[in-house]
Amino acid sequence: MSVTTASFFKISASLAIAGAGALIIASGAFAQATSSKMKGLELSNDKPIQIESDKLEIKDPESKAIFTGNVKVVQGTTTLQAGNMVVFYKSGGGSVSSGDADIDRIEVSEKVFLSSGTQQATADTGSFDMTKQVFVLKGDKVVLSEGKNVFVGCQLNVQMETGEAQLEACGGRVQIQLDPKSRKTN
Repeated sequence: MSVTTASFFKISASLAIAGAGALIIASGAFAQATSSKMKGLELSNDKPIQIESDKLEIKDPESKAIFTGNVKVVQGTTTLQAGNMVVFYKSGGGSVSSGDADIDRIEVSEKVFLSSGTQQATADTGSFDMTKQVFVLKGDKVVLSEGKNVFVGCQLNVQMETGEAQLEACGGRVQIQLDPKSRKTN
């Protein structure tokens, strides 16, 4: 099945997007790798998903759906944008066209942008492993931000069930810019 016009596709299956949440870092401004909790990152299996793209190609025999061109995914307050997105679903686990696909993993590429509330993340590529509940953003420069607080590395690994996150520098250094005015006062 190939859809060449702009398609608006609703799936209320187990496709879940993760939102980038606030990173609270207690260490210094620069480190080789940084670990923290990402509070805003959670799964939402119960909310409908809206997907827009320039083209959709469903390959049921290969258990995948390929969204290309200006991909935009919205679920609740979370938005994911990318040039391309491939949804891999489990064989025999339904299909995307019927809305009951059992999603195995999602891969996004070409200028990935993820937003949830006041938090944003950008990267070159991303993957969501729904079985292992792992979310990874990669790129020459992976940027996480909330307001004026900015975190830069090359790979962000997140355990979606717990929100545990690790930002890696990939040979360089993780860079963190914190705005002291963003701290909560008692």
